[in-house]
Amino acid sequence: MKIVAIELLRQDGQGQDPMILSASFEVSSFGYFQRSGVREMINFFSRTFVKRTEPGQRQSIQHEEYNCHVYVRRDGLAGIVVCDQEYPPRVAFALLNKLMDEYDKTNSGWKTQSGNPQDFAPLSTALAEYQDPSKADKISAIQKELDETTAVLSKTIDNVLERGEKLDDLVSKSQDLSSQSKVFYKQAKKTNSCCVVM
Repeated sequence: MKIVAIELLRQDGQGQDPMILSASFEVSSFGYFQRSGVREMINFFSRTFVKRTEPGQRQSIQHEEYNCHVYVRRDGLAGIVVCDQEYPPRVAFALLNKLMDEYDKTNSGWKTQSGNPQDFAPLSTALAEYQDPSKADKISAIQKELDETTAVLSKTIDNVLERGEKLDDLVSKSQDLSSQSKVFYKQAKKTNSCCVVM
């Protein structure tokens, strides 16, 4: 799971291209000579997707092996997270909400900003921190922990038994099972073994 870029834009809604207010990129996985082209393509896609997203709406757009998660607020502040397809959309949108609120509080003049994109340190920080969504998001961390626990618990009963010991031997030795349960187990085993699916 990886985030490639986070951008904040201003959508004027007057048919103009949205203006990039601030951007941060993680393009080290691309070849050195490809990086500037990748940044330009991300800027192009960001402007296009923000322009085609209605204020107050969120959408996720898939392009090749990447997803672009776009959110345009009613006041015209917009954000986009470009990430691989494995990255959870919920985490991407939570990140956009957080960054857009912070940007709005610290840069009150964003509605009239002009010129080149400004540096906004929290974008770079978030880009680094949110590369692993389970570290940045509590629900993802809990899900990862549950997945690990499930993997541990899914060992087969044969792995739990001692070497060379069979379940049949344990059933016949067991004091906890009634004779009726033992008969049921043996009949069920015979029934299941008569039909083999190939």
